[in-house]
Amino acid sequence: MATSVLLNNIDHRDLRVAVGHHARYGDALNQTRVFPAEYEELQRDYAILLRRDEADAFYATVLLGLDPDENLFLDGEEGGDRWDARYIPATRARGPFSIGHDGQGAPMIFVDPDHPRITGAGITGEGMPVFRDHGGHAPLLDHVSALLQRIYTGLQGEQALFAAWEAAGLLMQARLQLDLDETRRYNVPDCFTIDGERLAALDGKTLAALHRQDYLRPALWVASSLGNLRHLIDRKIRRDRHG
Repeated sequence: MATSVLLNNIDHRDLRVAVGHHARYGDALNQTRVFPAEYEELQRDYAILLRRDEADAFYATVLLGLDPDENLFLDGEEGGDRWDARYIPATRARGPFSIGHDGQGAPMIFVDPDHPRITGAGITGEGMPVFRDHGGHAPLLDHVSALLQRIYTGLQGEQALFAAWEAAGLLMQARLQLDLDETRRYNVPDCFTIDGERLAALDGKTLAALHRQDYLRPALWVASSLGNLRHLIDRKIRRDRHG
């Protein structure tokens, strides 16, 4: 596995990064990690699901496909050339960049030099530049910085959010059954969502506490996002019909 290195405008002054989305960039996957700062945008296109990791901690994903290595939002020939949605999850839009810490513990941007989006140094006309000619951030890096900030903020605060939902009794385990037709059914196991009935029945004190912490709106977004499962099924039917 490649090791990411600290991004800087000296070693990486000529770095260029391919944009767009394609299976060759690692976008052919049926789910991806998401973070609370994205929920409002995500709930317009995707079903947001909670899962538990090996340490039994909750994390959130969005469902992108139903079969392994299937991303129904990739549109185009031979692995797709664009992402068909109004918002692209930060984990997919960040490309070869990640957030880490320097020796003093401050968050910094790192880059994977072996990522398939890296087009090389000094290759004219290929990809978008990361830095301007005189060392400042190019627009691509400003965009990536904002995405990484969403991820970093989410990592810092999402466990408190999930704990508050769990304490309020809002989390329920769900085994989703998605029927494409009379003979084809997909089961999506081991996921959790917001219990809509419990949410509607919250007492005033609990409701006020969740609202005060701004944990109520994300709960509503997660609950409403399940309606996008119907759209995902429709995408799957269209994809299978057209091969």
